Amino acid sequence: MIQDNGKKILVTGSAGFIAGYLVEELLERGYAVVGVDNFSKYGRVAKSYDNHPRFTFREGDCIDSNLLRELVADCDHFVAGAARIGGISYFHEYAYDLLADNERILAASFDAAIWAYQQRKLQKVTVLSSSMVFENATVFPTPEGHQLACPPPSSTYGFQKLACEYFARGAHEQYKLPYTIVRPFNCVGTGEKRALGGKEIFSGNVKLAMSHVVPDLIQKVLKKQDPLHILGEGNQVRHYTYAGDLARGIAACVEHPKAINQDFNISTEESTTVLELGRAIWDKVYKGSKPFRTVSDKPFEYDVQRRVPDVRKARELLGYEATTSLSSMLDEVIPWIQREVTEGTI
Repeated sequence: MIQDNGKKILVTGSAGFIAGYLVEELLERGYAVVGVDNFSKYGRVAKSYDNHPRFTFREGDCIDSNLLRELVADCDHFVAGAARIGGISYFHEYAYDLLADNERILAASFDAAIWAYQQRKLQKVTVLSSSMVFENATVFPTPEGHQLACPPPSSTYGFQKLACEYFARGAHEQYKLPYTIVRPFNCVGTGEKRALGGKEIFSGNVKLAMSHVVPDLIQKVLKKQDPLHILGEGNQVRHYTYAGDLARGIAACVEHPKAINQDFNISTEESTTVLELGRAIWDKVYKGSKPFRTVSDKPFEYDVQRRVPDVRKARELLGYEATTSLSSMLDEVIPWIQREVTEGTI
């Protein structure tokens, strides 16, 4: 077991998808980790590190600033990851609730962080934003800072994630709270289950309630959908980034001295269209035994056509790169989804 590094970190939303990888990464780096979650996304979930001697979990709602003060009181770092979040259909279905609930969570988080920085030993808050702040980007690859120059996001979800960056900057401007802003791009990994309250929709003959493109396409291929239904023409460009790589990037943002008061795109450099993704999944499942065919469904209003990050800043300042290929991600995720489909959990 990795030796305790003597530092303690609070991770809100610790039962979530990305946070599951992050907590494991932080434990491996020697941190004592305090996790808090209200299980509102997936319900109660078990994690491999639940009984780890340096992991403590507290069930609770992150809109409770008194609870967050209690938990962050003896922490050196704070990763503000709690949020209502989902795929594209989710933030159409809950356009107001995502905005309102996430603003309440942010206010409670920063109230607690400012207090702990001023009155206790908190060194910094690391805020999980989103690539959706670049929803209306006009420069590609999109560098950090462009969110201040391009039109603001059209969706309430993207607008709210941009607001979280302003929370960080405002807390620093007024209270000198150090921060780092992290923008993950299109996380791919295991552990993402059907969201509670997610609206079930049909895509062709397959009913879905996740609305993230990788697990959705995998489900449809595994359930023998032919032709494969995709949103729009399939020309949407994404950068599918392995959750383990994202966790390393977030941890680097927590630790590295050059990350203080900076923002980072944390992503792979590899561009992939939805059509290319569908073919890659199809080929993994059918191994050339069946021709690849697709049909286009009507896209959602906020289905961004290009989301292409500039990742040079993280490489140059932090020495960080995402290294896992899409093929390797699919080799891990496809068998996991197959088991979950068989068990009826997604």
